[in-house]
Amino acid sequence: MAINPIGGPGAVQHAAQVASAGKTQPAAPGKFNEALQGYLRSVDQDQQASAEAVQNLLSGKTEDVLPAVTAMARADMSFKLLVGVRNKMIEAYKQTLNMQV
Repeated sequence: MAINPIGGPGAVQHAAQVASAGKTQPAAPGKFNEALQGYLRSVDQDQQASAEAVQNLLSGKTEDVLPAVTAMARADMSFKLLVGVRNKMIEAYKQTLNMQV
């Protein structure tokens, strides 16, 4: 069984595609702002879908727990990824400020 190494920009793009679950297309180079806004919308949609699924479960509209748990897990994972990206951006910004010119 061959094991492919993880690395390079392809791995980052693949992780972004997996995280967004096919909702958004990878951005072209130089479109970071649009990619970030698209991902923020995706995270917001996941959060809203999770809240709606829980509300439907609690109000009795749905008796099946699985869709609510799935929506909550998806929202949790997308939010954790968003926080991780934010932390990396802040770290990169701080390193840029500390550069010697």
